[in-house]
Order: sequence, then structure tokens, then C-alpha cells
Amino acid sequence: MKKLRFGVIGAGGIADRRTLPGMMLANNVEVVAVMEIDAELSEKLRKKYNAKYAYTNAEDLVKNPEVDAVYIASPVVFHCKQAMLAADNGKHILIEKPISMDIEEGEKLLQYCENKGVKVAAGFMMRFGAHVMNMKKAVEEGKIGQIVSGYSQFTLWLPQDAGNWRLVKSKSGGGSLMDMGVHCIDLIEYITGSRVVEVGAFNDTVVFGYDVEDSSTVILKLENGAQCVVQTNFNIPDEIAKWRLEFFGTKGRLMGDTIIGQVDGGRLNAAYVEENVGYSATQNHSEIKGEELKGEFGNMYTREVESFADSILNDKPLVVPASDALHVQKVIAAAYKSTEERKLIKL
Repeated sequence: MKKLRFGVIGAGGIADRRTLPGMMLANNVEVVAVMEIDAELSEKLRKKYNAKYAYTNAEDLVKNPEVDAVYIASPVVFHCKQAMLAADNGKHILIEKPISMDIEEGEKLLQYCENKGVKVAAGFMMRFGAHVMNMKKAVEEGKIGQIVSGYSQFTLWLPQDAGNWRLVKSKSGGGSLMDMGVHCIDLIEYITGSRVVEVGAFNDTVVFGYDVEDSSTVILKLENGAQCVVQTNFNIPDEIAKWRLEFFGTKGRLMGDTIIGQVDGGRLNAAYVEENVGYSATQNHSEIKGEELKGEFGNMYTREVESFADSILNDKPLVVPASDALHVQKVIAAAYKSTEERKLIKL
């Protein structure tokens, strides 16, 4: 089988923890080169993943003719420059979210890559989760009728750390909303097939002292009229966290427990009604148990890179085009603006 030869820019961090191990399991991907600014770490990662080359700067990696595509997992502040370098050298790009520091930079990046004739996908690996795919299928089949409500909560405990670039706004672009809410908003739009058209939000630093938000609550109105809420936090202990993704419609519900995150798993409870009846004054919900849907669990990162490689090798449309990520970034920018101006923002 023909394989897409990858160079990984920013091979430590999430790339080392999740994406590179996922690449090792992919049938149509080969890791040729890795890059980290620390030479010792770069060489260590090269050996770990049996790559042919180790680099300490992106410029040298993208010039390697044995590299067909790059995966960019560096701090957000470097994304645009590194992606444009890759495009200059004809490399297709899989880039972590958020794809850029702001909307203007993101639009510049995508236009530049289009002009250079390279494809750009975003790292929304959660789209490839088993129960996320189950949810999308159920919605597309009309199982829960017209969607009227959605909710997602995604949190972690992230105390002050001087060495963590995610906590520095000039490097990350934002806090819990930018880092985690980006996935939730994307999944809401992806599963419902409806884009956000209006946003209201609270974004605050409640517990810690860094300059990005550690608490975020965003209210979304979709173009189909559904109203959704996304809550993300950097200040909830992992031991008590509950990661949720839920949708309610006129004919049913889908309730996902820990189906989002970096590991494919969790439980998905579905309940459907065959026929809506009249108003019930008893409001007794205790007997509504629903059914637990089965999931074909696997490695989301493997599915992500295999999908990207298939699109490049066989000239197919991208499943996660970076333009989708830029749209989500526009939603997030509106959420920050809503907090600053204390009003609803239309997209």
C-alpha cells in the first residue's frame, strides 16, 4: 500500500502522547521526520518512532524531499508561519487547533495554502470517536427529530505553570474555551449539520492567576434554531470531572458520557419516541431508561491520520478541512467579544 510520508513539527507534547502513537498504527502513513527545538529531545523522538530524520527547526524539515505532508503540533503562535513554510515546499498540512492566533491570520493561512495548491486539514480527531459517529448517524437518520437543545462540558485541572504555553495568551490565543471549547463547538456543528449564527458568553479567570480564562460558558444559537451550551474549565479537578455531549430533539435524545476526550470510549444512551403524545401533568421521567448504543472503539488519532492520508493519496475531499476550524474560531472570537461587550454577538 502506498503511504503518505509525514514530518512532524512540534513532535513533543500531544504529538508524542497521542498523534505519533496513532500514526504508528496507521496503514497508509509513514513517519519520516520529527522536529523539536531541543536537539536531544528531537533525536530521542526520532529513535522512539523509528524516523529517518531529526530536526531542530521547521525550515529544514519542510525542505526534505522525502516528506509529503506535515503535522503541526507546535504552540499556536507558530502555526501560521510553519504552515506557510510547508506550503512553500509543496507539503500538505494537518494542523492542530486552533489553526491560528486570530481570524485574520487564519484567513491568510488558508488563502496562502490554496494558492500554493496544498490541502490543509485541522486536528479535530474527536470527529472520529465511535460514539460521535453514532450520534451523527442517528441525527442524520432523523432518530431524535428536530434538534432543539445541545449541551457539552469539557474540563481539566490546569494550575499555574510558568512553562505551559497554553496559559499565555500571546502564545495560545486563549484559555479553556480556545483549548477545549473549540472541540465542543466543532462537534455540535458537525453532528447537527448546522452552523452557529449567534453567541453569548461568560469567560473569566476565577481560580488561577494566569492571563487566559479558566472558566467559560458559551450559549450558541444554531441556524436551525437549536439552542446549545458549551462549558469548559481549567479549574475542575480531574477526579470529579464529567465530560458530556448531549442532544435533545422532538423525537428523542442522545446522552454521551465521556465520549469526548483523547481516548475513544464512554457510554452513549439513546431514547426515542415513536409518537409524541399530549401534555402530561405527571412529568414522570423515572421509567425512561433508554438504550446503551454499542461503539466500535479504536484510536481516534489513527483514524484521523488515515482519513487525511486517504484524502491526499486518492485526491478525495478532506473530512476535516481547516476552513471548518476557522469557522469555529470565528465563533470563539464572537464569544470573547460577547464577554467584553456584555451582549449577544451575531456571526
